[in-house]
Amino acid sequence: LSTGTFVSVGPLRAKIIAAGAPLVQDVVITGLNEKEVGALVILALGPARKLAGLPDSAAMKDVAGHAIIQGAMAELVTKLASTATGSSGRIARALVLTEPPNIDKGEITDKGSINQRAVLKERAALVQALYADTAPMIVKP
Repeated sequence: LSTGTFVSVGPLRAKIIAAGAPLVQDVVITGLNEKEVGALVILALGPARKLAGLPDSAAMKDVAGHAIIQGAMAELVTKLASTATGSSGRIARALVLTEPPNIDKGEITDKGSINQRAVLKERAALVQALYADTAPMIVKP
């Protein structure tokens, strides 16, 4: 963080994914050179579509923007913030991605996991909008 506080990304990611199950497939932690930690949430589309009552053909953008999903993400972020023990473990803002990670851009590794650095690089404008409070559908505790 810009405060000099180190964020232990691995355990924080695991905590968010566990707390967000079964809706959260993965998460990319943001906050480098920022005052607070943020997250880009990647939905598990099957469970998210089911919760929102949407068909299997519903696009990721429609699922991410659905009021039920946004409400669930708000509850998740609020719950996580209430149990955080310091600024490095407190998710202060989050966005649900409306487009899946792109393997061709290196956002997914050959083994199928998320490449945090590549996602942050490819979606730098989105991360900037998250911290400028100009991105649509920002979730805060």
